[in-house]
Amino acid sequence: MIPPSEKTPLIRRLWLVFAQSVTVFCAGALVWKLFAPAESPQTPDPLAAELAILNAQHDFSGAVDRAAPSVVNIFTRKPVPGRKAGELGNDWNADPEVHLKALGSGVIVSSNGDILTNFHVVDGIRSIFVALQDGRTFEARLRGSDVETDLALLQVKATDLPAIRLGDSTQLRVGQTVLAIGNPFDVGQTVTSGIISALGRHGFGLNNYEDFIQTDAAINQGNSGGALVNLEGELIGINSAIFSPDRSDGFVGIGFAIPSSIVRSVLPSLIAGRTMIERGYLGFVPRQLSQELAQDLSLKVSSGVMVKQVITNSPAAQADVRAFDVILEVNGERIVRANRLLQVIARLKPGAVVDVKVLRGNRVLVKKLTASVRPRGSLEKEALIPPQ
Repeated sequence: MIPPSEKTPLIRRLWLVFAQSVTVFCAGALVWKLFAPAESPQTPDPLAAELAILNAQHDFSGAVDRAAPSVVNIFTRKPVPGRKAGELGNDWNADPEVHLKALGSGVIVSSNGDILTNFHVVDGIRSIFVALQDGRTFEARLRGSDVETDLALLQVKATDLPAIRLGDSTQLRVGQTVLAIGNPFDVGQTVTSGIISALGRHGFGLNNYEDFIQTDAAINQGNSGGALVNLEGELIGINSAIFSPDRSDGFVGIGFAIPSSIVRSVLPSLIAGRTMIERGYLGFVPRQLSQELAQDLSLKVSSGVMVKQVITNSPAAQADVRAFDVILEVNGERIVRANRLLQVIARLKPGAVVDVKVLRGNRVLVKKLTASVRPRGSLEKEALIPPQ
């Protein structure tokens, strides 16, 4: 048994040992906290990550926010007699009713009031109005037009408008996601999504310089003149037409838009107020050459562009270009498609001497043609293949 006199020093020693142990433990814990390697983050849930990616891929709101304010509704209005005017015998002109009719859509291409649309939307319309996404309405005038590409430019008296950014349609790829923005059936601004189904569609007879983007984004009556945009919100096409069986006017997944490459080439002339665009002219009617036709004519080539008709007194006639010649090259540029050939010719400067390489029978010839100005109503456009 420990005597009472010795208990107090023993307790003190035990307490000192305990206090030192606690101090050493706390110090060790602090050092570990400061210098220990960081804990590895928790492994993310693969399903949650995949859902986040899918949501981001299918969220087009950013593109819509950038492009939608630039798309307008185009309509016309005119006064009509009131319903009771005839019965009451009053002067209805003093208080007429106003009849509104939706025409289509348009796209603001400059902040000072230039609005691009289809020519067929405003053709023959005297009283044209546009309604912006923010609710403002302006009367518009036709500033310039080009019936051959089915494009027209309206102008309103306004500034600081939200102009769309023009994209590059030459960089598009089949399968790319696109959005169509317009005013279908006058229900209000509507956005639809789809993909690019095909590029370079032509031969429909809708205009003389067809190079359509085909899309399955829903396009309906009233979408004409509206915007086809990429996921950056850039304008890559002007929605213009749909394929509708039996002329039902219903959308079946085949819509067409004029590419921004054509818009770029025409817009400066439209802004200058022209109603006729100056283009080069050679004077022959091209037809897309099919493999079957090439075999029937015993040609060495299986595809390309054939001269269907040479126009009298044209540069082609003067240079002895003949029907059934196959156009191989123009100024060294290989020719494969009729619509692209017409665009190459359109870019020629009047008076320029052009080397045209043709296949005639089994001979390859080079003809020198002097380009002239394309006359209004020219026959120099793609010959349509009769339906089977």
